Amino acid sequence: MSIFKARVKEFEDVLAPPQDEIDLKQLRRLAFNGVPDVQSFRALSWKLLLGYLAPKRSTWASTLAQKRALYKQFIEELVLPPGHSNNGDSGSGDQADLRGVGLQDHPLSEGPESAWNTFFSDNEFLLQIDKDVRRLCPDISFFQQPTEYPCTIVVHSKGEHGRRLHERVVPAVLSSANVERKGLGMTKINLITKRSVENYAAMEEGQEAHWEVVQRILFIYAKLNPGQGYVQGMNEIVGPIYYVMASDPDLSYREHAEADCFFCFTALMSEIRDFFIKTLDDAEGGIKCMMARLSNMLKDKDPNIYERLKTQELHPQYYSFRWLTLLLSQEFPLPDVLRIWDSVFSDEHRFDFLIKICCSMMLIQREAILENDFASNVKLLQNYPPIDINVVITHAVSLA
Repeated sequence: MSIFKARVKEFEDVLAPPQDEIDLKQLRRLAFNGVPDVQSFRALSWKLLLGYLAPKRSTWASTLAQKRALYKQFIEELVLPPGHSNNGDSGSGDQADLRGVGLQDHPLSEGPESAWNTFFSDNEFLLQIDKDVRRLCPDISFFQQPTEYPCTIVVHSKGEHGRRLHERVVPAVLSSANVERKGLGMTKINLITKRSVENYAAMEEGQEAHWEVVQRILFIYAKLNPGQGYVQGMNEIVGPIYYVMASDPDLSYREHAEADCFFCFTALMSEIRDFFIKTLDDAEGGIKCMMARLSNMLKDKDPNIYERLKTQELHPQYYSFRWLTLLLSQEFPLPDVLRIWDSVFSDEHRFDFLIKICCSMMLIQREAILENDFASNVKLLQNYPPIDINVVITHAVSLA
């Protein structure tokens, strides 16, 4: 039996029936070494590792049904324009009241309780979401392609504007909204656009591109988390999760990729949300603490590299800020990011291993870093050279 077939058999033994209780410890051990790109292994493993599904298989059906129904409710209440029911008709009378939109609420109302006022003010962060998701993972065509399962209550809009989020965006406010992001350190991850900046087109009525689905996920997340809102870079976190869910070979799961992705993304964000809130930069779980841990590890493993960067005043926020905040999603091609996240999600001390990977990235480039001047090192660390990701992960595992 080949090594690959042996690994597939191991995952089948852990994830497949008849056993009702998934051995999470065993799953972590297997997934840490990479999840095979077959069957539904990765999508199911991530749902379990992120806590969306409980280890007990008998609870899955009810959990999924409940969560997916809840997500549909989010769409109806947060995405559809005020005064519209979920059957495509304009809300009037009792229907409108069910959505909390009565006769006193006019589209021109500026009252703080006005659903219409909220509807229009959402444009401020929706604009940034729209801009970011239209260039998500441009090195692959996936996000530009139509989903097989468009959200019917949104795409069949019968000519109405406002149901599809990209139709709401008012570009005129771009100059102000573009810089009004909450948190994200002194660089605000302004190098996040190192990839292509091509702009994806929206689909015709009745269809949705995958990026439009991601846009809706981020919009709903921002609406449900007003204290945090949307921060540029969240698109790079949700993108790989959605790709995994929407590529599930099991069509019964793929059909619900949007809802499942939303709850997996929310679970992950609950762990890393401190990275995206500037006021928590100095907290124990904040990004400054994470960068300090990386610097300390580098100093311990290779004082020469540490001193070289310190002498050049090449501070960690110039490179590791983005590495850590975005879980390396900008530094490697998508297949490599998925492989990294298999290990990161499997690690019970989740971000300990992420720091080891980042440290290994620098140790592997030791000779170049020691020889380079400041400008060359900035370029090297902000545009990490192509490498076999297994080399980086193996090196990271070796770090005690």
